[in-house]
Amino acid sequence: MIAHRAMLDVSRALVHHVARSLQDERRRVGTPKGSRALTPFWQAVLILRWFRGERDIPKLGRDHRVSRATAYRYIAEGIDVLAAQAPDLHDALNRAHADGLAYVILDGTLIPIDRCAEQTLSVKGEPIDAWYAGKAHQHAGNLQALSAPSGLPLWIGEVEPGSVHDLTAARTHVLGALYAAAAAGLPTLADSGYEGAGIGVHTPVKQPEKNQILSPDNRTYNRLLRALRCLGERGFALLKGRWRTLQHITLSPSRIGDIARAALVLTHFEHDYLPAIG
Repeated sequence: MIAHRAMLDVSRALVHHVARSLQDERRRVGTPKGSRALTPFWQAVLILRWFRGERDIPKLGRDHRVSRATAYRYIAEGIDVLAAQAPDLHDALNRAHADGLAYVILDGTLIPIDRCAEQTLSVKGEPIDAWYAGKAHQHAGNLQALSAPSGLPLWIGEVEPGSVHDLTAARTHVLGALYAAAAAGLPTLADSGYEGAGIGVHTPVKQPEKNQILSPDNRTYNRLLRALRCLGERGFALLKGRWRTLQHITLSPSRIGDIARAALVLTHFEHDYLPAIG
């Protein structure tokens, strides 16, 4: 056997932030001192290794000299502790308005998962695989998010099965709050998948049927909208590129929303966007 050490490419400040959050949780539930196999610091290292893409949890457990069950439990605890710090929808929109953002960007993404057998009915009343996303030809969870014009993700909603359309998911989780935000002067930009979302949600003008050409005004509108959206739509790329566990979830798909919100908190810390305490 050859022992070696690997570099964890996150800042020590981030590890300490996660460790403090874990320590606070241990105090909250009354965990006796010294009763855990890992200190909050080393539990934080384990969790961050998993978020950075080391998905083999049994191997992570061996690396940290804890059992497979303990490794799973520690990661689940870390997800819950971090996800609880994520802003809710109204807090995210209120802060965007207070920060003077000209608009927010609504976008959806599919998070690949292991096969999950769960049946549902399609809009035509036919039985389908709930978690199978026909658009991507894979099993996945659908996440909706809001981003700032700079591309920083601001809020992430609960997961929906991959068979759910973006507009349907948005109606369930976010559109009502976006209407109120638009009335207060904070509009939303979105792609054509959200056509018909409602007042205050701006989408591209659809190409006319029968090979007709868009008017110059509509073509200009679409180009301007695309130019404004392009940076903001990097929000999911930022999350998935940095926290690679989001590129394929092997845990229960019902956990995708919590995992994504935990990754959002890590991203906010690295971009100095966490709200000040006190």
